[in-house]
Amino acid sequence: MISIRNVSYQIGSTMILSDISLEIPKGKVTALIGPNGAGKSTLLSLIARLERLQSGTVRVGNLLVGECSNRELAQHLSILPQTLDQAPRLSVRELVSFGRYPYHQGRPQAEDNRAVDHALTVFGLADLAQRPLDALSGGQRQRVQIAMNFAQDTEYMLLDEPLNNLDIAGARSLMALLCDVSERHSKTIVIVLHDINYASRYADHIVAMQNGTIMAEGTPSEIVNADLLRDVFQTNAEIMHVDGVPIVLV
Repeated sequence: MISIRNVSYQIGSTMILSDISLEIPKGKVTALIGPNGAGKSTLLSLIARLERLQSGTVRVGNLLVGECSNRELAQHLSILPQTLDQAPRLSVRELVSFGRYPYHQGRPQAEDNRAVDHALTVFGLADLAQRPLDALSGGQRQRVQIAMNFAQDTEYMLLDEPLNNLDIAGARSLMALLCDVSERHSKTIVIVLHDINYASRYADHIVAMQNGTIMAEGTPSEIVNADLLRDVFQTNAEIMHVDGVPIVLV
């Protein structure tokens, strides 16, 4: 479980997060939703220690963020930020292999190669292993990046807007794959999403944020309603239910 207690964060005089307390359930897919500027990406960065905590505490399993080493945290938690610098001529396998660095520190062993092979298989990339990244589609590149996180073999995976620039087929395929990865491989996945319908359809748990605060959290059927749309997204869009899943009509 990821436990967040009384976390606030500001840049200059601007408050980005205000007294956030949250428990992210273990072994589930949790979606962070909310309008631009809600603080979703900042919260992810604080959990992953990409930004230094200013107040409050974050605990990842038994590790207290800020007190454990970066290497120890990286063996328990991985993060895919919104932008990831990568050399276009790297092969798929080479990029996925970077996920093993927290373990081998530049000296890969047989178990690291096995972990990379496993990640390539899980994400349907084995046939593309030697292909350069710049020869892939946007959806394929996104899968490669997440496969790198998977190869890191952490219990917790944080993904910041992985559906960006994907068409509907790519987005649906990736979300279904992430749900399968969470269930089959006991991963706790926290994912920032802009489209509330993807969160409602695929996430086990939703956290809705606005202006650096948590407005609601729970299962999709519990919180995706007219009040959420009005209070968080300032819209009165209609909601219908399909097989028990609330879907926002646009």
